Amino acid sequence: MFSPEQLVVYPAQGVGIVESVTSQEIGGCRADFYIVRILGNNITLMVPVKTPRNAGLRPLSSKKQCEDIFDSLRDRSSFTGYTGQNWNRRYRDYLEYLQNGTLDGAAHVLKELLLISAEKDLSFGERRLLEQAMHLVSMEIACVLGSRQEEIQAGIEQLFADLLQTEETNI
Repeated sequence: MFSPEQLVVYPAQGVGIVESVTSQEIGGCRADFYIVRILGNNITLMVPVKTPRNAGLRPLSSKKQCEDIFDSLRDRSSFTGYTGQNWNRRYRDYLEYLQNGTLDGAAHVLKELLLISAEKDLSFGERRLLEQAMHLVSMEIACVLGSRQEEIQAGIEQLFADLLQTEETNI
């Protein structure tokens, strides 16, 4: 059970704060809901208290998980690239990762798209997914580590600076 003022993560939206727990009557049945305000865009969500996990609501990752994310971003040995897949298929796969709501899934999308962007131009949809993945990863890590999101984002970009600079000089 989450409590008011607790930071939580909602899939594909990112970090939010539980503002309250309220009771509503819907279809003749009374149900309790978390009122969650997403920090990145001020959207307010109602998430059922009885099934928050089914709705994807979860607590913030641990500090150890966030440190592991940086390690996984540094490790490029598992990168398969875009061989044999068109941008549309990759887009659907990456969207599924983001919608599962885990920090690992968002970091996977972020890493893959940053590595692909060093080799070729991303489609419009992939660029949007890259921005979304960067937001999800940097916001959660910033909240866990007590940093500013911009600092975390700059740190992630620095991990890939060698690849991205090479791409810019080739243009």
